[in-house]
Amino acid sequence: MRDVDVRQAILNRLSDHYANDRDTRVVEEMGIWSGVVRIDVAVINGELSGYELKSDSDTLDRLSTQAFYYEKVFEKLILVVGSRHIEKARNVLPKWWGIIEARSSGRGIELKDRRKPRKNPRQEAFVLAQLLWKEEALAILERWGLAKGWKSKSAREINQRLASELPILQLNEEVRTMLKIRGGWLRDSISNQRNMPIQ
Repeated sequence: MRDVDVRQAILNRLSDHYANDRDTRVVEEMGIWSGVVRIDVAVINGELSGYELKSDSDTLDRLSTQAFYYEKVFEKLILVVGSRHIEKARNVLPKWWGIIEARSSGRGIELKDRRKPRKNPRQEAFVLAQLLWKEEALAILERWGLAKGWKSKSAREINQRLASELPILQLNEEVRTMLKIRGGWLRDSISNQRNMPIQ
């Protein structure tokens, strides 16, 4: 089982599931923490969900570190993992992470849900706000009547203001809305799976 096979299997599942949902965007290699870290697949709709992929040929050596970064941003997280690593993954990840097992079969890669994802309790507002470009963050401040005197500030300062002023539920909604309408990196249809990275 190769990494590319697992990736294609999950992309096929997401494509089938969201085929008629124009409000969903699927992004491969989505950059977070100002692009320093990337998650394999992100789904942006009524939630911001991240999928990390580990085939049987991978190791889980980096998973704890990756999880630390992902947990600051995504509302829900799912590990798609080869059968070889399923038990170790259960022990490494918090119980609110979802787990999907990827198994080789005569029909290719089969995906089996092993643990449903639950709401991430570790999101951090400032890291979430860093997904936004400066113009997007300013537009949100404008909508909330918070932009006066802030247009000349740095992107970091603006993101900090968003994080401190907006409740996390509203910030999540605003960030998702901006990512879905962002031009240049998202295409119009879920059928166009090869989206560009955010950062």
